[in-house]
Amino acid sequence: MPITRSASFAALARELATQPSLAATLQAIVEHAAATLPGAQDAAITMKRGSQRYETVASTGELPLQVDAIQYRTNEGPCLQALEQHHVFRSDDLGADPRWPAFGREAAAKTPVTSMMSHRLFLEDSDTIGALNLYSREPAAFAELELTALDDLATHCAIALAKAAEREQNQHLRAALESNRDIGIAIGILMATKLVTKQQAFDALRITSQHTHRKLHLVALEVAETGELPQFQPLPADLDPTSLS
Repeated sequence: MPITRSASFAALARELATQPSLAATLQAIVEHAAATLPGAQDAAITMKRGSQRYETVASTGELPLQVDAIQYRTNEGPCLQALEQHHVFRSDDLGADPRWPAFGREAAAKTPVTSMMSHRLFLEDSDTIGALNLYSREPAAFAELELTALDDLATHCAIALAKAAEREQNQHLRAALESNRDIGIAIGILMATKLVTKQQAFDALRITSQHTHRKLHLVALEVAETGELPQFQPLPADLDPTSLS
């Protein structure tokens, strides 16, 4: 059934806003696309960050992953061209499409996908490019798909991804600040109770972290709770944190 702009996109916006992470947002987008866009049997999102390789970051199943892997290996296909030329590309028969002969032949030989459509996602992060890809086993599956519906969906997706990325970045920043605060408290406790310098206290935390195979901020949390460093058997060449006892 064709997308109804007001109801469908309002529901999509609410759904995407409730996703707990960027990965969950990406997955919700591809599942929505496959479920609502006429002709789409599968969907996926391709991204490329800076000089990194193309990567399928969300997919409704294994089939898009197989098709995308062929695109990345042959360095051609509707997704890659959509990313390069900032446009929408559709193929009604991949195996006979002269624009991407290597990709099309291999995709037709190794997968049941016949039709594909790719739309560039205009992301706020200038170092990242992405595309929403649709797949079908039927020929000319997207010939009747209204392009404005796909444009609107791509726009909503780009906005949701920007918000999700910002939310995740803020969460990481808060976690980093909290970790630094815990480490600072632990250093202060060791300096006050063991009469050592700030560098000596930090070195004791670091070495304890390495030898107990625990993250530094977790060691710091234990020091803050107990007032003491966790015990371990140090190597002779190490600064022995037990010497601070």
